Amino acid sequence: MSTVSTATTEHAITVRELHKYFGKNEVLKGIDFHVDQGEVVCVIGPSGSGKSTLLRCVNRLEEPTSGTILVEGVDITDPETELDQVRTRIGIVFQQFNLFPHLTVLRNLTLAQQRVKKRSKSEAEEIARRNLEKVGMGDRESAYPGQLSGGQQQRIAIARALSMDPDMMLFDEPTSALDPELVGDVLDVMRTLANEGMTMMVVTHEMGFAREVGDRLVFMDGGVVVEQGDPREVLSNPQESRTRDFLSKVL
Repeated sequence: MSTVSTATTEHAITVRELHKYFGKNEVLKGIDFHVDQGEVVCVIGPSGSGKSTLLRCVNRLEEPTSGTILVEGVDITDPETELDQVRTRIGIVFQQFNLFPHLTVLRNLTLAQQRVKKRSKSEAEEIARRNLEKVGMGDRESAYPGQLSGGQQQRIAIARALSMDPDMMLFDEPTSALDPELVGDVLDVMRTLANEGMTMMVVTHEMGFAREVGDRLVFMDGGVVVEQGDPREVLSNPQESRTRDFLSKVL
């Protein structure tokens, strides 16, 4: 379990009255949601419930139809906001690894550091190597993504996000594309980040991870937050019938 600081009143992420339509289909129906500094929030729910759309709205990969999203107090739905500047604070790891196949592992980690953070090649490489060690991939810096397993590629993707020094990390089903035997290594890396106090929002179907590592569990269905609370409490004693029905199928 990570420790949540009570010293700060400002949430890391605040979502107010968030609506998202795709055409006439309303996918998010007035979401109110927050993540505190240093908190690990796990978001679960059936396919099509709006989990990934919510996560992608948090760094404006999806454009909200209406509502407000604050990242560390900055309104990223305000057209005046320097979105790229705010995005440097938010690391994101997707279901697919999105590594550049023609670049080595090391170059995958240094490219954005040099272009966005304006770091020198040597500084970027030093930071990249430190993060590769952190995810247990220090010996693979010269490899190309195609030479690595899915689990290794996902750990590289996490290291790449960490190399940008984010204040928080968003994970969108980071293990769902992996073979079962590769899931544990990725979850171990995420567990380490949580223990170090990284603010994390994790869309996941890994209930064991949510129970063990999460500070709060959010259950979404039909574009709304149905129930949220302490992960052990929600998983063992859900209050809402929709939550009970979902958990009866996945636990």
